[in-house]
Amino acid sequence: MVQSIAAGAAVPRGMLIADAWAQLGDGVAPLSNPSGRPLARTVKLLLDPLVLRPTMNPRFAGGMVGVEHVDELRRVLLEAGPALAATAAWFQLLKQARRRAGVTEGNPQDLYFQRCFELAHEHGDPRAVPDAEAIAAETVAEVRAERGEVTVDRLRRFMTDPDQVVRLAGLLQHAWADRPAPGPAPRDGLTAFLDTCATEPDERAWKALAANGTGTAEAAELDRPRVARDYGLTEKDRPAPPALGDRASKRRLPPPFDRSIMERLFAAFTAVFQRASMADIPTMVVGEIHRSASAWQLAEEPSRVAMALGRDASNGIDYWVDPPLTSDANGRLQARYAREAYVHAVHRLADPESANVPDDLKHEIVYVQGPYLRRLWARLHGRELRGETTAAADVWDLLDGVFRSVLLDQRDRLRRLLERDGGPA
Repeated sequence: MVQSIAAGAAVPRGMLIADAWAQLGDGVAPLSNPSGRPLARTVKLLLDPLVLRPTMNPRFAGGMVGVEHVDELRRVLLEAGPALAATAAWFQLLKQARRRAGVTEGNPQDLYFQRCFELAHEHGDPRAVPDAEAIAAETVAEVRAERGEVTVDRLRRFMTDPDQVVRLAGLLQHAWADRPAPGPAPRDGLTAFLDTCATEPDERAWKALAANGTGTAEAAELDRPRVARDYGLTEKDRPAPPALGDRASKRRLPPPFDRSIMERLFAAFTAVFQRASMADIPTMVVGEIHRSASAWQLAEEPSRVAMALGRDASNGIDYWVDPPLTSDANGRLQARYAREAYVHAVHRLADPESANVPDDLKHEIVYVQGPYLRRLWARLHGRELRGETTAAADVWDLLDGVFRSVLLDQRDRLRRLLERDGGPA
């Protein structure tokens, strides 16, 4: 397959992984789908963070891999074959232990894949371990106990434990030190997708944007001075590593990139149904540390593409007077914004001294892209924590729904303010 590719070309990463995976044989079948390819969660939870490690090996990142790195990627996967086969065997044992214990909550792949990888490295193949069934039962019980206490208090205790603080601070430092250099220039395709996503969403085009690493490429600009700040994602000149943190409040959350690891996870604990779909505390915290060092500070390429689409869809709304339309989605958001009576009122407040509107609210109303991108990031971040996927048909509902939410929030804040001050609501 690879020998026929011209020098300097690139090969789809998914095709390379599938090709190497097929050579691992039946031992990894529990980690595979019916067609013999690795499950999406196998790639997300095992291959990317524990085997290929694209954060430390940027040559393996993105949707395409340079032909000069093809053999190396295959070698890394094949060398991990015995550990992956042992992981698959442990996974089978843990599922049996789970059934015997009567555990039904949570997705077994989310809960046990990474634990099984640890067991494989600690004990090897469970068929050669005399007390493997006891280890599996104990692991299931540990995971269940951890998930039974997925609360803010336990998150705080975990992140303030002196031993954990040292370990997590080291992980955070290494994750940011190993950030890959900015990739190639952004690829085309965002505008074409925005032109059709509201009426005829193209699943193939959506998947192509993710496979090509378009969202990651578009994030390169965020490291330039003031770019992320102008988007409302940080108050700093450039994004910087977050603090670990030991407290959080929904009333005082800073912009997304300035939030501590504690603050980033805090919002996910607001509902029981959300906690039921999330990983255990240690896995969540480590995952959030790596997420903070990723493009757009999001872990999934579809989420990064959605941020780039949201940036372009909301671009130019701030111009207000005869704004240029860059896409069908942009025009639809422009039209929704222009229909808001309160927006017209605030834009007419030429004299700041005569207005009863605080400067921060007035700024958010006039320069709406900042609050829009902040809320879009929070929505995508929450979807990642809950393991939710995004299809092409979901994109416009997401982009438009976030914009509608921002406008409703601004309208309500302005109404409360005017009612409090005795003005017309």
